[in-house]
Amino acid sequence: MSRAFVNEDHEPPRKRLEIDLPDPDDPGFDAAVARALLEAARVSEVADAEEQTKVRWGEPRLVPHVERMLAEAEAAGDDRLQQVAERYLRAARGD
Repeated sequence: MSRAFVNEDHEPPRKRLEIDLPDPDDPGFDAAVARALLEAARVSEVADAEEQTKVRWGEPRLVPHVERMLAEAEAAGDDRLQQVAERYLRAARGD
């Protein structure tokens, strides 16, 4: 086999993102999903979060929760959370 196909410096398998959510009937479920998606985006793990929550990035029903988190991020000076919240809102609007 050619050495071009041998990765001697391979990385260990990454740890899968684990999300703990309330029951879907819980009134706080959508807020928890919004937080999970944004926190996953913070570390570039949106695909894992979408798979586990069964909610796609940019889902319009989460917009009020994301807007609230954006305001909290701005008040706290959390630039990364602000960035991913704004990106979520653009996706929800179809920008």
